[in-house]
Amino acid sequence: QVQLVESGGGLVQAGGSLRLSCAASGRTFSSYFVGWFRQDPGKEREFVAYIDGNGGATYMMNSVKGRFTVSRDNAKNTAYLQLNSQNPEDTAVYYCAAGRGPATMSASYIYWGQGTQVTVSS
Repeated sequence: QVQLVESGGGLVQAGGSLRLSCAASGRTFSSYFVGWFRQDPGKEREFVAYIDGNGGATYMMNSVKGRFTVSRDNAKNTAYLQLNSQNPEDTAVYYCAAGRGPATMSASYIYWGQGTQVTVSS
C-alpha cells in the first residue's frame, strides 16, 4: 500500500516556475514508477511525465519537453515535477500516481494522490 500526497501548486504568472512534490508513505516507494497527470475541468486526465523506480529513466509528453522536469529522491520517498516557462494552457489540477511499469495511461497506475491546483495567469 502506498499513499501519495501532492503539494507545491499555486498561482503563477506566465513564464514562471513551480515545483510540485509527491510525498509517498511506505517502504517500497522505490519499486514503483511515478507518473504525473493533469486535468482541467471538463477535460480528460492528461499524461504529463513518468519516472522509473531509481530515477534513471524518464518520459515526458511533447508539449512539456524542455519546460518540465521529473525527478525523485527515494531517500525522502518523494518525487518532483519542476514546471518552468509555464503558460496558461498548463493550468490544471496535477496528480501524481504510482504504478509497476512505464505507462502513459492513467488506468495503468495503482495509487493516486489527491491533486494540487496549478493556475497560470497570462
